[in-house]
Amino acid sequence: MERVLVKDLSNTIDEKVKLQGWIQRIRKLGKIAFIILRDRSGSVQCVVNTKEIEIKGLKLETVVEVIGNVAKSDKVELQVTSLNIINEVKIDLPIEINKTELEANLDTILNNRALSLRHEKTNAVFKIQACLAQSFGEFLQGEGFTQVFTPKIVAEGAEGGTELFELKYFEQKAYLAQSPQFYKQMMVGAGYERIFEIGHVYRAEEHNTNRHLNEYVSLDLEMAFIEDERDVMDLETRLLKYMLERLKIRCEKELNLLEAELPVIDKAIVSIPLPEAIKILQEKYGKKDLTNDIDPEGERLISVYVKEKYNSDFLFLTHYPVKKRPMYTMPAENRLTHSFDLIFRGLEITTGGQRIHNYEMLKSNMELKGLNPDSFKDYLETFKYGMPPHGGLAIGLERLTAQLLGFKNIREATLFPRDRDRLTP
Repeated sequence: MERVLVKDLSNTIDEKVKLQGWIQRIRKLGKIAFIILRDRSGSVQCVVNTKEIEIKGLKLETVVEVIGNVAKSDKVELQVTSLNIINEVKIDLPIEINKTELEANLDTILNNRALSLRHEKTNAVFKIQACLAQSFGEFLQGEGFTQVFTPKIVAEGAEGGTELFELKYFEQKAYLAQSPQFYKQMMVGAGYERIFEIGHVYRAEEHNTNRHLNEYVSLDLEMAFIEDERDVMDLETRLLKYMLERLKIRCEKELNLLEAELPVIDKAIVSIPLPEAIKILQEKYGKKDLTNDIDPEGERLISVYVKEKYNSDFLFLTHYPVKKRPMYTMPAENRLTHSFDLIFRGLEITTGGQRIHNYEMLKSNMELKGLNPDSFKDYLETFKYGMPPHGGLAIGLERLTAQLLGFKNIREATLFPRDRDRLTP
């Protein structure tokens, strides 16, 4: 007899079927017991005659196989004829995962991550996250992008600075990749023109905040033959609109369970140059501590301003100063750059912009940043062979998920977080 999933039981009324899954709840009423069985597709009530089937000592989360007849009164249920324990639970569960809410602090939840993921709401988070990644790729493939897979062990960092995880690579020194940026540009120059990647990146940042991770999933894209950063911003607007539409259709159950309020993008996303945003923050909110950048409080306040004025949850901040952007960023007038961040509900979720495509300009910019061009020889050489004007962006998948679901801590939207203190599980 083949296994049937809970979601398909409505198609098997009055039939005998086999289910396999976890025991989520047990309720005994005399000689009858009601067992809630859960599999990956949902849960169903199983009615057991305890005079015929022994369930004494059966623990929650035991993995079982049940066979029975599918019946329907108010809702579908299974009249059990046999119950077989596949794998029993040996000890008391460290967290109660079968309540409406997980009543444990975040550290306890993360320390028992594989167990906490069985909780219906926690489980739903990562189905939503999977849908976001899937729809990201779908949209871009429809726009002529090719998916690529770049190395995560590299000889130099793409972002400059010292925020690199060093590792021993045989007789050489190597690092974990901060970004696939160099390889994205090389692939554009290799003739693919439009590429994307979904992969892990690593930042050896010492801070340990609710919005930072040391390993996260980056949704990256790069595209050739652009005029400037606005082409990339326009693409991201359409991309996010598609991702939200797919999410609404494919994850309706999960979104309702988590009471998530999806934003709506019905027109172009508001765009404000960073110098203008700083001026707004100074004049409207009294923030006098900003000069060439915007801090987390500034991101939240400018989002409040945009929400009130434009009724938008999204905001493009553009034209960051040269000294605040990596060496490959295309310069603009007044020591600014053709770059942008996308702020979503008070948090930056995207960094992007136009890249330098001229060899001499890129080499000069490296030197201005205090970098040795010889250290980036393989990357730099690519620009001698004819590189088209191009740009791209990177979206933090966990940040996007957390903001969509209203989480205050990014770790709630991370399967197995890696931060300053957490290396397990």
